[in-house]
Amino acid sequence: MNNIELIILGTTKIDGNAVVLHTLSREFGRRGFVVHVGKSAAPSLLLPLGIVEADIAENPKSTLGNARRIVSAAPLIGIRNNLYKNTMTLFMSEVLYRTVKDGANEEGLYDWCRKSILTLDAMPSDFSNYHIRFLLELCSALGFSPTFEDLLPYIGGEDARAHLDALRTFVRSSFSESMLVPLSGADRNKIAEEILRYLEFHTESSINVRSLRVLHELFL
Repeated sequence: MNNIELIILGTTKIDGNAVVLHTLSREFGRRGFVVHVGKSAAPSLLLPLGIVEADIAENPKSTLGNARRIVSAAPLIGIRNNLYKNTMTLFMSEVLYRTVKDGANEEGLYDWCRKSILTLDAMPSDFSNYHIRFLLELCSALGFSPTFEDLLPYIGGEDARAHLDALRTFVRSSFSESMLVPLSGADRNKIAEEILRYLEFHTESSINVRSLRVLHELFL
C-alpha cells in the first residue's frame, strides 16, 4: 500500500456510501479509486480540485484501486471560503475530467495542475479571467501550445470581432497582464467556449461543460 498525493476531479456514486473517486496523480495520471465515504474520507475532503493524500491499494480483480485514510494535503481556504473561486474550480475540474482520458499520464500535467489550484487559492482579487488563462495553459500542458492563429478557426458568431483583440492579448501576454484584460461576462463565456472547441478537436473529446453557464452568471 502506497501513500500518494491526489487531485480530485469528481466522484461517481456506485453503492451505498461507496464512490469512485476520479483523480490525477504523479504516479498514476488519471485514475479512479473506490472510496467509502465516512469510513475512509469525510465528504468535505472530496470536493472538486481538492488536494489530498491517501493510502492506495491495487485491486487485482478491477482496474479501480482502493483509496483509504484520505487526509487534506492543502486546506485551500482561499477557494473554499469564496463562492466565485469555488465555482471556478467546478469548471476547471469538469474540463480536466472530460479532456484527460483514464490511464493518461502526461508528463508535468499533475504539477502544473497543482500549481494552478494553489495560485487561484492565493489570489486576493482580479481572478475573473483565471479560467480562460487556465484553459490556455491546459492546452500547453497537454502538448498543443496554441498560437492566436491556431485558435482563429474556432472563433465565430456575430460578436467575434468584439473579443478577437482580447483573445490575442491572452495568448501573447504574461499571467498578470491577462488577469487585467477588461471583459464582460458574455465575452469571457464566448472565449472560453472557443478554447474548449479547440480542445475538443485536439483531444477528440466531447467537452460539454455545464458549469460554464454558472460562471457566466456569476461574472457578469
